[in-house]
Amino acid sequence: MKAYEQQDRDPSAALQAAQIEPAQVSQAGARITAAQMEALSGHAMQELDDESLGWSRRRLPWGSYGMLIRASMSAPDLGVALKRWCRHHGLICDNVTLRVEVQGQDACIVLQEREPLGAMREFCMVWLLRNLHGVACWLIDSRLALQCTELPFAEPAHADVYPTIFPGPVLFRPTTSGPAQGRLWLDARYLALPIRRDEKTLRQMLQRALPLTVLPYRRDRLLQAQVRQALLEQPERARSAQDLASLLNLSARTLHRQLREEGGSLQNLKDEVRRTRAMDLLHRSRKPIKQVASAVGFLNEKSFIRAFKGWTGQSPAAWRRQCQPDAAA
Repeated sequence: MKAYEQQDRDPSAALQAAQIEPAQVSQAGARITAAQMEALSGHAMQELDDESLGWSRRRLPWGSYGMLIRASMSAPDLGVALKRWCRHHGLICDNVTLRVEVQGQDACIVLQEREPLGAMREFCMVWLLRNLHGVACWLIDSRLALQCTELPFAEPAHADVYPTIFPGPVLFRPTTSGPAQGRLWLDARYLALPIRRDEKTLRQMLQRALPLTVLPYRRDRLLQAQVRQALLEQPERARSAQDLASLLNLSARTLHRQLREEGGSLQNLKDEVRRTRAMDLLHRSRKPIKQVASAVGFLNEKSFIRAFKGWTGQSPAAWRRQCQPDAAA
């Protein structure tokens, strides 16, 4: 409603389009559905011709964000696309900046105030970061898991809705000095995923661009890599499907379903990791075959030898002799 106040306009038509009673606006603790929020925002953006709904000092005409997506789609991968999106956003909006940072295995999308947003800070930070997360998911046609979302304001009374807006941990950290910054943290490997959209799919999406675009994505194109890494680096915390799913903030059922959607399975990934670890131990150490079998999770040496022959066509001892010609079986 602040956007209508700023333009001295009547919000009645927008409220009617969203089937919201005017009295609800002033009710403390009143809630609306996601569908109502979509209808309200869509009507207001077009009626006011401002896709920022008042948080941007420079009005963002209807179609501004579609233009940003179109300018980013020709990128070879998500990392380049997001950098373009952030850079181009600075051309149409000058009171906030966006940038992509990579810190080792982690990546971060940073939204920073260039001038204080005041009462519009929460709305701007949530709207813009959620929008960018949705765009990223859409560009790669994949669920993009968030490691953490950091927001530079105190926890609001309606904080219980934030896990729906930003999947994963949400941290409220009020700014005490310097420019306020909001951050989305994610696995940096997502940035290397290719763009899977074209002009035709963009036109289809823009016909109804405002729904909460993250939730429809069940597939995570990085899930197999995340499972593989967890099995390799934290085997003691990934002994069962339930343990592994909890480690990845999923249910066991969702883990199995998403792996199937990617054409994989947990058992195949376990076998792949076992094979990789077994080959590494056989190549780099002189541990007896029995100890290698135990180290990679086999109950006995015979089952390990049988599995290794299935993987390579050779026994572990024969494979080791090829890698270490002077090694004893």
